[in-house]
Amino acid sequence: MIRLILFGVGSLGILAVSWASLHHPRSHGFYRFFAFEAILALVLMNVPYWFHRPFSAFQIFSWLLLLASLFLVAHGVRLLRLIGKPQGKVESSPNLGFENTAILVTIGAYRYIRHPLYASLLYLGWGAFFKDPSILGGILALVATAALVATARVEERENLQTFGADYAAYMKNTRMFIPFLL
Repeated sequence: MIRLILFGVGSLGILAVSWASLHHPRSHGFYRFFAFEAILALVLMNVPYWFHRPFSAFQIFSWLLLLASLFLVAHGVRLLRLIGKPQGKVESSPNLGFENTAILVTIGAYRYIRHPLYASLLYLGWGAFFKDPSILGGILALVATAALVATARVEERENLQTFGADYAAYMKNTRMFIPFLL
Protein backbone atom coordinates (compact mmCIF):
# COMPACT_ATOMS: atom_id res chain seq x y z
CA MET A 1 0.00 0.00 0.00
CA ILE A 2 2.84 2.39 0.82
CA ARG A 3 4.39 1.82 -2.60
CA LEU A 4 1.06 2.66 -4.30
CA ILE A 5 0.86 5.90 -2.34
CA LEU A 6 4.47 6.68 -3.27
CA PHE A 7 3.66 5.94 -6.90
CA GLY A 8 0.73 8.36 -6.75
CA VAL A 9 2.81 11.10 -5.11
CA GLY A 10 5.72 10.50 -7.50
CA SER A 11 3.35 10.57 -10.47
CA LEU A 12 1.99 13.92 -9.32
CA GLY A 13 5.55 15.27 -9.24
CA ILE A 14 6.29 13.86 -12.69
CA LEU A 15 3.01 15.31 -13.95
CA ALA A 16 3.93 18.74 -12.56
CA VAL A 17 7.35 18.67 -14.28
CA SER A 18 5.85 17.32 -17.53
CA TRP A 19 2.62 19.35 -17.64
CA ALA A 20 3.71 21.74 -20.40
CA SER A 21 5.15 18.89 -22.49
CA LEU A 22 1.97 16.84 -22.21
CA HIS A 23 0.17 19.66 -24.00
CA HIS A 24 2.70 19.38 -26.86
CA PRO A 25 2.65 15.75 -28.08
CA ARG A 26 5.35 16.52 -30.64
CA SER A 27 7.84 17.62 -27.97
CA HIS A 28 10.43 15.27 -26.53
CA GLY A 29 9.08 15.84 -23.03
CA PHE A 30 5.79 14.20 -23.98
CA TYR A 31 7.48 10.82 -24.46
CA ARG A 32 9.83 11.36 -21.52
CA PHE A 33 6.78 11.48 -19.22
CA PHE A 34 6.04 7.83 -20.02
CA ALA A 35 9.66 6.83 -19.42
CA PHE A 36 9.57 8.58 -16.02
CA GLU A 37 6.36 6.76 -15.09
CA ALA A 38 7.65 3.33 -16.12
CA ILE A 39 10.93 3.87 -14.26
CA LEU A 40 9.11 5.06 -11.14
CA ALA A 41 6.96 1.92 -11.25
CA LEU A 42 10.07 -0.28 -11.71
CA VAL A 43 11.93 1.32 -8.82
CA LEU A 44 8.97 1.06 -6.46
CA MET A 45 8.13 -2.48 -7.56
CA ASN A 46 11.67 -3.71 -6.87
CA VAL A 47 12.65 -1.56 -3.89
CA PRO A 48 12.22 -4.48 -1.44
CA TYR A 49 14.95 -6.35 -3.34
CA TRP A 50 17.59 -3.61 -3.58
CA PHE A 51 19.82 -5.20 -0.95
CA HIS A 52 18.64 -8.80 -1.27
CA ARG A 53 21.48 -11.26 -2.07
CA PRO A 54 24.00 -8.42 -2.58
CA PHE A 55 26.65 -10.51 -4.34
CA SER A 56 24.44 -12.22 -6.90
CA ALA A 57 25.21 -11.56 -10.57
CA PHE A 58 21.93 -9.66 -11.06
CA GLN A 59 22.64 -7.40 -8.07
CA ILE A 60 26.19 -6.63 -9.15
CA PHE A 61 25.06 -5.86 -12.72
CA SER A 62 22.23 -3.75 -11.32
CA TRP A 63 24.59 -1.69 -9.15
CA LEU A 64 26.93 -1.12 -12.10
CA LEU A 65 24.02 0.23 -14.15
CA LEU A 66 22.84 2.39 -11.24
CA LEU A 67 26.33 3.83 -10.68
CA ALA A 68 26.64 4.59 -14.41
CA SER A 69 23.23 6.26 -14.23
CA LEU A 70 24.27 8.44 -11.30
CA PHE A 71 27.52 9.46 -12.98
CA LEU A 72 25.84 10.31 -16.29
CA VAL A 73 23.10 12.48 -14.80
CA ALA A 74 25.54 14.48 -12.65
CA HIS A 75 28.11 14.79 -15.45
CA GLY A 76 25.53 15.57 -18.16
CA VAL A 77 23.70 18.27 -16.22
CA ARG A 78 26.99 19.85 -15.19
CA LEU A 79 28.18 20.04 -18.81
CA LEU A 80 24.86 21.42 -20.04
CA ARG A 81 25.02 24.19 -17.45
CA LEU A 82 28.72 25.03 -17.91
CA ILE A 83 29.15 24.61 -21.66
CA GLY A 84 25.62 24.67 -23.09
CA LYS A 85 24.76 28.05 -21.51
CA PRO A 86 21.07 27.32 -20.87
CA GLN A 87 18.83 30.28 -21.54
CA GLY A 88 16.29 29.32 -18.87
CA LYS A 89 12.61 28.76 -19.40
CA VAL A 90 11.41 30.01 -22.78
CA GLU A 91 7.72 30.96 -22.73
CA SER A 92 6.88 29.35 -26.07
CA SER A 93 8.75 26.10 -25.27
CA PRO A 94 7.59 23.18 -23.11
CA ASN A 95 11.27 22.39 -22.34
CA LEU A 96 12.70 22.55 -18.86
CA GLY A 97 14.95 25.58 -18.35
CA PHE A 98 18.30 23.74 -18.44
CA GLU A 99 17.34 22.06 -21.75
CA ASN A 100 17.28 25.32 -23.72
CA THR A 101 21.00 25.47 -24.42
CA ALA A 102 22.57 28.02 -26.72
CA ILE A 103 25.73 26.03 -27.42
CA LEU A 104 25.99 22.42 -28.62
CA VAL A 105 27.86 20.37 -25.99
CA THR A 106 30.29 17.87 -27.55
CA ILE A 107 32.78 17.19 -24.74
CA GLY A 108 32.87 14.71 -21.88
CA ALA A 109 30.18 12.04 -22.17
CA TYR A 110 28.63 14.07 -25.02
CA ARG A 111 31.73 13.26 -27.07
CA TYR A 112 30.59 9.63 -27.24
CA ILE A 113 26.81 9.71 -26.75
CA ARG A 114 24.26 12.31 -27.76
CA HIS A 115 21.92 11.76 -24.83
CA PRO A 116 23.75 11.16 -21.53
CA LEU A 117 20.71 12.19 -19.50
CA TYR A 118 18.42 9.76 -21.31
CA ALA A 119 21.13 7.10 -21.11
CA SER A 120 21.12 7.75 -17.37
CA LEU A 121 17.39 7.09 -17.25
CA LEU A 122 17.82 3.99 -19.41
CA TYR A 123 20.48 2.62 -17.05
CA LEU A 124 18.33 3.53 -14.03
CA GLY A 125 15.36 1.65 -15.44
CA TRP A 126 17.34 -1.47 -16.31
CA GLY A 127 19.27 -1.25 -13.04
CA ALA A 128 15.97 -1.26 -11.16
CA PHE A 129 14.75 -4.17 -13.30
CA PHE A 130 17.78 -6.32 -12.47
CA LYS A 131 17.14 -5.94 -8.74
CA ASP A 132 14.43 -8.60 -9.15
CA PRO A 133 13.82 -9.55 -12.80
CA SER A 134 10.22 -10.45 -13.63
CA ILE A 135 7.87 -10.43 -16.60
CA LEU A 136 6.08 -7.28 -15.39
CA GLY A 137 9.43 -5.65 -14.68
CA GLY A 138 10.65 -6.58 -18.15
CA ILE A 139 7.55 -5.04 -19.71
CA LEU A 140 8.06 -1.83 -17.72
CA ALA A 141 11.77 -1.73 -18.66
CA LEU A 142 10.87 -2.17 -22.35
CA VAL A 143 8.20 0.55 -22.12
CA ALA A 144 10.77 2.89 -20.54
CA THR A 145 13.31 2.00 -23.24
CA ALA A 146 10.82 2.61 -26.07
CA ALA A 147 9.75 5.91 -24.52
CA LEU A 148 13.39 7.02 -24.16
CA VAL A 149 14.19 6.10 -27.77
CA ALA A 150 11.14 8.11 -28.90
CA THR A 151 12.19 10.97 -26.62
CA ALA A 152 15.71 11.00 -28.06
CA ARG A 153 14.51 10.86 -31.66
CA VAL A 154 12.13 13.78 -31.17
CA GLU A 155 14.81 15.77 -29.37
CA GLU A 156 17.20 15.09 -32.24
CA ARG A 157 14.71 16.66 -34.66
CA GLU A 158 14.48 19.65 -32.31
CA ASN A 159 18.28 19.88 -32.10
CA LEU A 160 18.61 19.74 -35.88
CA GLN A 161 16.32 22.77 -36.04
CA THR A 162 18.30 24.59 -33.35
CA PHE A 163 21.89 23.67 -34.27
CA GLY A 164 21.51 22.70 -37.95
CA ALA A 165 24.49 21.21 -39.79
CA ASP A 166 26.61 21.16 -36.63
CA TYR A 167 24.16 18.75 -35.01
CA ALA A 168 23.89 16.63 -38.16
CA ALA A 169 27.68 16.23 -38.18
CA TYR A 170 27.64 15.49 -34.45
CA MET A 171 25.06 12.73 -34.99
CA LYS A 172 27.39 10.99 -37.45
CA ASN A 173 30.20 10.79 -34.89
CA THR A 174 28.29 9.72 -31.78
CA ARG A 175 25.88 7.06 -30.60
CA MET A 176 22.51 7.63 -28.99
CA PHE A 177 22.93 5.97 -25.56
CA ILE A 178 25.82 3.52 -25.38
CA PRO A 179 29.32 4.57 -26.55
CA PHE A 180 30.47 2.75 -29.70
CA LEU A 181 27.28 0.59 -29.80
CA LEU A 182 23.85 2.23 -29.79
